[in-house]
Amino acid sequence: MALSDLQIQTLTRDAVQRAAAGDFAGAEPLLAQVADARPNSGQALHILGQARLKLGRFAEAREPLERAAKFLPREAAAQVNLAGCLMVLGEHAEALVALERAGRLKPDDAAIAHNRGRALEALGRSAEAEQAYGDALAIDHRLLPSLSARARLMAARGDWIGALSDIESALVSRPSDPQLRLRRGELLLRQGDWLRGLGDYEARLEIAGERYTPELPRWQGEPLAGRLLVYPEQTDIDSDAAMRDTLMLARGVDAVVQCSATLDSWLDGPTARRGDPLDGFAAAAPLRSLPYLLGWTLEALPAPGPLEVTAEPASRIGWFAPSDPPAGLEIERDSMQILRCRLVVGDDSWPIHLAARLGIPAVLLRGDPPDWLLGPHDGVSPWYRTLEVIDAKDSEALAARLERC
Repeated sequence: MALSDLQIQTLTRDAVQRAAAGDFAGAEPLLAQVADARPNSGQALHILGQARLKLGRFAEAREPLERAAKFLPREAAAQVNLAGCLMVLGEHAEALVALERAGRLKPDDAAIAHNRGRALEALGRSAEAEQAYGDALAIDHRLLPSLSARARLMAARGDWIGALSDIESALVSRPSDPQLRLRRGELLLRQGDWLRGLGDYEARLEIAGERYTPELPRWQGEPLAGRLLVYPEQTDIDSDAAMRDTLMLARGVDAVVQCSATLDSWLDGPTARRGDPLDGFAAAAPLRSLPYLLGWTLEALPAPGPLEVTAEPASRIGWFAPSDPPAGLEIERDSMQILRCRLVVGDDSWPIHLAARLGIPAVLLRGDPPDWLLGPHDGVSPWYRTLEVIDAKDSEALAARLERC
């Protein structure tokens, strides 16, 4: 039965009141009735679509929002809400069209320009996305999402100075923000500026996430009356990342090293297993904080400690890279056989660090972006005297190195 004008007005009033009180679940069926009764009402369709957006029912919100955008061609909000719905659904090309319409209606709206950047970035059009974020910042130079997004794109194409400038601008408004401080630290560290970057990198410990932390006071470099525990931050202590960090960073400090069972049998020094009692420990420090706490520089790193195992090189080349090795080489892929290799090649993983720590010639194929710990330059690594870092994409440099083995 068709609804009267009075009934539609009553439903609309009740729905708006419910929505204003945050009861979108109660407002949505009332708005659906209004939209059914007035299928050509752009306002009714727009409000229904907004209610479904609030409820997270994006697929159901799409149809009324698309119709609302057609019936309300001069309302930027209708175009923006449609674009937001489409972006959540992964329809970035269609979202961009809606945002272009909104941008023509409100050319001085920084949020619209920012969302254009997001849609362009999702479509892989990075240069245009960076320009869109720049357009947003030309309207509002302190728009944090655009500063952060443009900094990410600049860093990805190697414009460290531009990226750092945007993060510094964002920090003017939010100087204590740990995410921004961490990003600034990572940008500085990837350029090799440990003096300024290490302190900011500690902000990672303020950010909630999956990170292992023992129930001990965090060591800040002060003298201790008890033992110090150093540990990998990874929740899985047997993971490649945890083993790699342990082999690389457990040096230069008198401490007990918490490590996996595999490394426990190799490290020549006091070790502990995760889950062991913490009695007698005065404090603990994550391994990745040691460069900051101990004032390390790439030019003056402490030497790695000895291992309980020694190398017995034979004829094979250890290969631990994602790419296939050149034909004709005698290859070893078992990480437990590294001791018997005369050369080891791989990505930035624990087998490479074990080989280098044993004094076996090793080639680390640097990915993009590389871990800041490796330093900004390829060549002989400051971490190990027998480790050479080569860009993973530089096949000629790798071939030349293999010829010398």
